[in-house]
Amino acid sequence: MEKFGVALIIFTLFWGLIGIVLPFLIPKGPNKRLIQIMLILTSACCWLFWLCFYLHQWKPLFGPQLKSTEARILRSLWGQEF
Repeated sequence: MEKFGVALIIFTLFWGLIGIVLPFLIPKGPNKRLIQIMLILTSACCWLFWLCFYLHQWKPLFGPQLKSTEARILRSLWGQEF
């Protein structure tokens, strides 16, 4: 849980800086509002994609599916009991 919390904080801060702080630093121009919206939406989508990807690896829905013959072969090759 420690590694998960550290990674979550780091990536949330990274995408938060891009989506919250960076839009205020855009210089004035005809497309300022468009660039701000693009930064906010991009950071939100990237953070959400990263979160889903990370959570999927952290708690997978199912493990590898082995047939009984494959499991016996692995047991004999590795020399350990499951």
